[in-house]
Amino acid sequence: MIPWSLLDTAQVPGGGGELRLKQRGAEFAIMLDQSELMNSRLSGSEEALATIACGKMRERETPRVLIGGLGMGFTLRAALAAVGPRAEIVVAELVPAVVAWARGPMAEVFGGCLSDPRVSIRETDVGRLIGGGASAYDAILLDVDNGPEGLTRKSNDSLYDLKGLSAARAALRPGGVLAVWSSGANPKFAWRLGKAGFAVEEIRARANGSRGGARHFIWMATRT
Repeated sequence: MIPWSLLDTAQVPGGGGELRLKQRGAEFAIMLDQSELMNSRLSGSEEALATIACGKMRERETPRVLIGGLGMGFTLRAALAAVGPRAEIVVAELVPAVVAWARGPMAEVFGGCLSDPRVSIRETDVGRLIGGGASAYDAILLDVDNGPEGLTRKSNDSLYDLKGLSAARAALRPGGVLAVWSSGANPKFAWRLGKAGFAVEEIRARANGSRGGARHFIWMATRT
């Protein structure tokens, strides 16, 4: 078996630990300390996050989408495939090294999506963009952690509490969708979404899509 090679490391701002980019043949993995956050062979649930959310905006000619977390680009690529030529997609990525990895060693994984004219990358906390304006987005897709618990960065919890969810609702246009990815179930979070004024749908998606893999969770929360 081909051994893993360490390509680079980066610190998560705010004391969130160390990210490590590893490669084994054509496979990449991003680790947080000893935990694997993502793997280039497992993209099914991240793609579902974008495909389902953007599918709810088919009748909007100029949708504006905010993606929290660049990762390995699976959510971004699926969003680009699901929206039309007049869409705008803003990606917020807190760790500059992740953007550098996307343009460097993982360029083939990203498949040129970063050069799509519909895409803009902001190296900032997605919470800042959510709080930056009322009714600014048709969809907000959050994949910044392992779910509504701050694994990589404790301050991510503020995205998922009632105040943060209310801010997300205010940042959405009427009928807009907040889509949240999670590695596992979280009934309390589903309750908070309803409390914040969303109509909530919980979807199970496999890590490897139709080929199976771990069961992940996606919440589709529509601004009523």
